[in-house]
Amino acid sequence: MTDRLTLSIGQHTDAGRKAVNQDFHGSHVPREPLLSVKGAALAVADGIGSSDVSHIASETAVAAFLEDYYCTSDAWSVKTSVERVLAATNSWLYAQTQQGQGRYDKDRGYVCTLSAMVIKSNTAYLFHVGDTRICRVHAGGHTAALEPLTVEHRVWVSPGQSYLARALGVDAHLEIDYRTVTLHAGDLFMLASDGVHEYVNAAEVHEALSAGANLDEAARLLVARALANGSADNLTVQLVRVESLQAHEAGELLQQMAELPFPPQFEPRSEFDGYRIMRTLHGSSRSHLYLALDLASGEPVAIKAPSIDLRDDPAYLERFLMEEWIARRIVSPHVCEPVVHERPRSYVYLVTEYIEGMTLAQWLRDRGRPDLDAARDIVGQVAKGLRAFHRLEMLHQDIRPENVMIDRTGTAKIIDFGSASVAGVREMAPSAGDEGFTLTGAALYAAPEYFLGEPGTVRSDIFSLGVLAYHMLTGQLPYGVQIPQAKTRAAQRKLVYTPAREHDPAIPAWVDAAIEKAVAIDPGKRHEDVDEFVFDLHRPNRAFLDRTRPALIERSPLAFWKGVSFVLLMALVVDLALRR
Repeated sequence: MTDRLTLSIGQHTDAGRKAVNQDFHGSHVPREPLLSVKGAALAVADGIGSSDVSHIASETAVAAFLEDYYCTSDAWSVKTSVERVLAATNSWLYAQTQQGQGRYDKDRGYVCTLSAMVIKSNTAYLFHVGDTRICRVHAGGHTAALEPLTVEHRVWVSPGQSYLARALGVDAHLEIDYRTVTLHAGDLFMLASDGVHEYVNAAEVHEALSAGANLDEAARLLVARALANGSADNLTVQLVRVESLQAHEAGELLQQMAELPFPPQFEPRSEFDGYRIMRTLHGSSRSHLYLALDLASGEPVAIKAPSIDLRDDPAYLERFLMEEWIARRIVSPHVCEPVVHERPRSYVYLVTEYIEGMTLAQWLRDRGRPDLDAARDIVGQVAKGLRAFHRLEMLHQDIRPENVMIDRTGTAKIIDFGSASVAGVREMAPSAGDEGFTLTGAALYAAPEYFLGEPGTVRSDIFSLGVLAYHMLTGQLPYGVQIPQAKTRAAQRKLVYTPAREHDPAIPAWVDAAIEKAVAIDPGKRHEDVDEFVFDLHRPNRAFLDRTRPALIERSPLAFWKGVSFVLLMALVVDLALRR
């Protein structure tokens, strides 16, 4: 495996026997580091012959996909990025359809089919709607074969009559087929409109590949063969061969500082790279945190240096470097901000804003348990920081009092992204985000699914936030110290939530119920997002009211019997009317 992804691409399109070519295709292979972060993209779109504007739909779909995909957050997964881009494109096409003749006849609207592929690291991500097709080509003489990787969304009403069941621009809602394919060097794929894939077979594809001087020539030969075989439609084909794959750990994203040496243990008044160390803020076996002065700006900053004892641990270095990458992408007043300077670095280290204040752990030791309003305020601020993570498909995965700073204005800020998980980076380095939950401090706040070896979700961060709220209000933990010890589903089913009201009867029952839901052992029973949890901390939710609200006869016997009397009276009136 080499240190970079390399592809060979060939493509050709032709109107064929039609006057207008309603197909459209395109591809883009960006330079590094974008190639590692977002991958290469290809797409083929096919218009429908009954529409005079379908070629506009095809061109718009492909152009928007190739342009807008690279504008999405590089923290998003490929699936999220592409689906949001295609949903936006579909909305625009559907709006145009509704404003024209297609409003009453969709076959005359801004409608097209689309097959798209993103190749990132050593995975191909396929997206498909309509009757274009993506195939894997197994070319090898007598063993030549075309392996369809997509299924046409076409309904046949008779041997010679069919209609599209799905396409872009037909409906406000778009359903997209999605799948992933693991890649190997030498893999060859074909994206084609139905004017090609319905008129060529595996042997003819192999023949074109053998006869063509390159993939562009092979694509032209395939279009010519489809025409010769009787295709009366527009013809478009793309061929892409994977020449070499990128090693998971080779992305420029994660190695931009990896060649630098680990720093020594800095002493006060020492200077390097335009910084002067003032004092040590915190030290552990994994990292050292210093207060430093930026000599150029005169501003205080915090410098985090990795432990030299872990210099031979590549996984640790990768996670350390990821912290700055994550910090640069999150914008929130409740998340510690990075300090970005273009000065050359002599060592591996991270620079962030200096937060003048204390950790929530120290705040609780100094002030004791906060009242309900103060606790809700801190939880709400931490939730806003987590929301900034979740919007970028990131998980913090280590919310606990030691990782929340309270500054002198009372603002809570999330710090330490060493355990964070990023969907877009996991696609490049699947091992990223799998470690970091065995530390003593983190384990008591970590969601139980981590101890089953399962990946985290948004609800895992909600669990940690719920434990944080419980601890602030009670000084205890909802399951004691049992969570890290329950490493099977059977053991976790035996865990019992201790109501917060047992520690402090002044806590409202509905607040206790909200926290109990947030820290449910089963992730499916927790809140869906942090905003829902914060909302439930401020007012009783409907489920709680329905569960605890007394019956009307208990709350107001007079109103109950008045209601019963009125119903009986109306029944009597109806009965008398029927007797007449």
